[in-house]
Amino acid sequence: MADLNDPKTYWWRNAVVYQIYVRSFADSDGDGVGDLPGITSRLPHLADLGVDALWITPFYTSPQHDHGYDVADYRDVDPLFGQLSDADDLISRAHELGLRVVVDLVPNHTSNEHEWFKAALAAGPGSPERARYLFRDAPEGELPNNWSSVFGGPAWTQVDDGQWYLHLFDSTQPDLDWRNPEVPEMFEDVLRFWLDRGVDGFRVDVAHGLFKEASLRDQVVPEGTTTSSDAHEMIERSLNDEPMWDQPEVHDVYRAWNRVLDEAGPDRMAVAEAWTQTPESMARFVRPDELDQAFNFAWLLADWSAESFAGVITDTLAAVAPVGASPTWVLSNHDVVRHVTRYGGGVQGLARARAATLTMLALPGSSYLYQGEELGLEQVDVAPEFRQDPSYLRTGEVGRDGCRVPMPWSGDAAPYGFGPGTAQPWLPQPEGWEALTVEAQTGVEDSTLEFYRAALRARREFAWTAGADVTLVDLGDDVLAFTRGPITVVLNCGDSPVELPEGDLLLASSPLEGSKLPGDTAAWLRR
Repeated sequence: MADLNDPKTYWWRNAVVYQIYVRSFADSDGDGVGDLPGITSRLPHLADLGVDALWITPFYTSPQHDHGYDVADYRDVDPLFGQLSDADDLISRAHELGLRVVVDLVPNHTSNEHEWFKAALAAGPGSPERARYLFRDAPEGELPNNWSSVFGGPAWTQVDDGQWYLHLFDSTQPDLDWRNPEVPEMFEDVLRFWLDRGVDGFRVDVAHGLFKEASLRDQVVPEGTTTSSDAHEMIERSLNDEPMWDQPEVHDVYRAWNRVLDEAGPDRMAVAEAWTQTPESMARFVRPDELDQAFNFAWLLADWSAESFAGVITDTLAAVAPVGASPTWVLSNHDVVRHVTRYGGGVQGLARARAATLTMLALPGSSYLYQGEELGLEQVDVAPEFRQDPSYLRTGEVGRDGCRVPMPWSGDAAPYGFGPGTAQPWLPQPEGWEALTVEAQTGVEDSTLEFYRAALRARREFAWTAGADVTLVDLGDDVLAFTRGPITVVLNCGDSPVELPEGDLLLASSPLEGSKLPGDTAAWLRR
């Protein structure tokens, strides 16, 4: 049993966390939308899979313009997803099954239907109510500055009295002014509310975005570039001048939150979604007196190559080492194209996805899995008439709907056991998923589901004992190989089979060719 008072053994440092996109996991009432009772009914799947915790996307009261990331009441459950007692039941049942529960917190902005924003509109310019948000004046025909929304278009919307409010995301998501003391006070109360209900941690949405430069000056945009960005461009952005992101004052907030979490107990945690420009700036969010972890998105960007993956590993470990934090690893989430598709799709894409997953799971730190990846799901081409992502609605460019199509659980036609009845869910499921359901893959040798179960079972044997030191081993240009404690990991990113080093084979992502590791395959060996 880990000593909860020893920072080196806190549960999250080597956890496997399973992300649940609440709308798309399990529907209990047949309305086509996932909900909290649905999640509770499917928790045994997560226990059988072998994960340590689940992270649930926002289920709070919301008009759902951004599917819950526009929060109208942080202390209640949206009727679409159930009621407060359903959240209590979910937390209790998860704990019975040995699963921790991490909930999403959205502190950068509220919904435009939050009571604070409605009061701000009613009170008018110069009022204390408007001071909770970033309202500004601008000359006729101009905007307060040149900032763009992540979802496309200007980051400013004008209200009836002529003032403008800032929204770095959708116009229904007004940004809060974190220099107003009422704002941090409110969120500390929200933290305590959910901690008192038994949650084990928080995923902090847009953790790098709470503070903007106080002047709200124009962004310096090099000629030939643009300030607009989608989720990938948030990772890849090349603009060095970002007065709206990663301001130094944000770290005072997380020092205060650290104290709130410590008051609730040593086993409570927070993980930052912090899109920063360098590994070093990311590491600042996980200093010992701030947040416990930060998502590491570097692997989402890496090309399929041993050199790229080696760079991700070495850069990540080097960044977190000076602050004593544990690294995180993630290949898919609700904002990006599923990694089977990113790696080419089809048979090759699945082989590469399994190999990358096995490699990731062997590394020190926490691995974050996204619902459906254990089934080998690919990105779905959602027809335009069914798309609901606000980024698509604002720009006309394909958004994130394709990775959010509801889970297939059983049966041979939609809704594949996602909910009762025969109707398609809120995003339609494609034909041909009958072989990918949980039911179809359970007990089937070499299925992706059984591969994940085997990998997580084997991982438990060394995750806490293999240490944090990773040593790269040169086995050729197309091969990523490293040792961690007694484990040797080999990933063949090339086309030709390679000889495995000495050791007892624990697991491979695809069948071996005699004693050789085929291309697009990874293996674990015990020395």
